[in-house]
Amino acid sequence: MYKRILVPTDGSDITAKAVDSAVQLCKAFGAELCTLAVKEPFPYSAISEMQPIPPQEFFDSQERIAVKHLQAVRDAANAASVNCTAASIEALHPWEAILDYGKQQDCDLIVMASHGRRGVAALLLGSETQKVLTHSAVPVLVVR
Repeated sequence: MYKRILVPTDGSDITAKAVDSAVQLCKAFGAELCTLAVKEPFPYSAISEMQPIPPQEFFDSQERIAVKHLQAVRDAANAASVNCTAASIEALHPWEAILDYGKQQDCDLIVMASHGRRGVAALLLGSETQKVLTHSAVPVLVVR
C-alpha cells in the first residue's frame, strides 16, 4: 500500500511516538522510511553586536542537534530491519520543508505528531502538523 513513508523529527517525546508508528507501518507494508530534521535559520540582525552567538557556531549546533534526532530514527528503523534515509534541511517554515522533501523523495504517506494543543491555544499558535495537513497532497497520519 505505502512504499515510502516520511516522518519528520524534532527529537521530542511526542515525535518518538510518531517515529514508532512510522517504523511499524514500514515494517507492515515493506516500505522505506524517510526522516527529516528541519533546522532553524540563523537569526540575523541588522546590528552585528547584538548577535547572541557567531553564525558558524549556531550552524554547527543546529547540525549536531539534527544529526542526533535523525540518528534516533535510524536506530529505531534498524532495530525493526526497516530501510531508512535521513536528511536535515534549513528552513524558515518547517511545514514547507516537510512537504517539499516528501515530494522530492516520492513519499506516499507522512506520519507526524500532534503536540496536543486544544481550543484557543491551537487556534492562536497553529502547528506545523496542521499546516502540513492543510497543504499536503498525500495522506497524513497524525499520532497523539
